[in-house]
Amino acid sequence: MKVVLLAGGLGTRLREETEFRPKPMVNIGARPILWHIMKTYAHYGHQDFVVCLGYKGDVIRDYFLNYEVRHRDVTVTLGTRDVHVHGSHAETGWTVTLAET
Repeated sequence: MKVVLLAGGLGTRLREETEFRPKPMVNIGARPILWHIMKTYAHYGHQDFVVCLGYKGDVIRDYFLNYEVRHRDVTVTLGTRDVHVHGSHAETGWTVTLAET
């Protein structure tokens, strides 16, 4: 079953936090609100997500496109395009579709 998450609001009540990033990307601890919501759904067996983007959707897209590099150990060979990502994380198996709305 797909879980559809709406992530396109302006977040006006969090204005000091949402001036440069969308509300779903405001951190709680070391991770964004969106990740915490997805983690809760994953706990109950739902790992196929559709995130409907809107306001500053590029920030959300960038987060997931670089997720592996941000949350795992990485070896980079400079001067080449060789990047090796080490180990795994608890979110292995999540499918995240980023839909521009």
